[in-house]
Amino acid sequence: MRFAVALLALAVAACAAGPSARDRYARVLTPTASPSRVVATELAFARLAQEDGQWTAFREYAAAGSVMFVPEPVDARDWLKNRANPAQAVAWQPHHVWSSCDGTLAVTRGAWQRADGSVGYFTTVWQRQRDGEYRWILDQGDVLESPLEEPEFVRTDVADCPQRDVAAELRAQAERSRPAAGGTYFDQVSGDSSLFLTFVVSPDLSRHWKLMLNRDGKMIDAMSGSVAAPGGE
Repeated sequence: MRFAVALLALAVAACAAGPSARDRYARVLTPTASPSRVVATELAFARLAQEDGQWTAFREYAAAGSVMFVPEPVDARDWLKNRANPAQAVAWQPHHVWSSCDGTLAVTRGAWQRADGSVGYFTTVWQRQRDGEYRWILDQGDVLESPLEEPEFVRTDVADCPQRDVAAELRAQAERSRPAAGGTYFDQVSGDSSLFLTFVVSPDLSRHWKLMLNRDGKMIDAMSGSVAAPGGE
């Protein structure tokens, strides 16, 4: 009750103080993107893997309902439960982060390295939790013949904020652009529909995805990729 009264008092004060105060009050209540926080979480995740063990870190940062691919899709928390850490954890670094306007969903992409000298890339979907912290909801990657070029800084792209009455149309646009009909979909969509990752696992366990962001009222392609079926070319 005291919280409700406090909010009412803030709203009244904002109205009395003029448009600038109302704008400041609206910004306090409106969820916003925080790509720097996503990057900080990714770095903390990678650091924990080195300090406490790879699967320990994955368990710590996994959201409820998270999915990983081994190569078949599995419930990450179930698969990780009581799993022993490898002797040497994989190392990784984020290169790019895409975020919804409201910050409810973000996607990172970067490079990884194993102790045996193999290299690859990863794509991780981060979901903001009720406490404001980010936890990963989908994680996947693949090996590469040569390492990704390391950027000077982590690139960030934030979706435009959509008007409330176009959110449904944005999602419909994204769904019409889904890759590879058939298979099992693991779609990820932000609360405001400004970011949409459509991710499909085909019956042969090949994976295909497309990331879309809202720009000027339309969903544009931001990133896409595929992983071949196990044993395939």
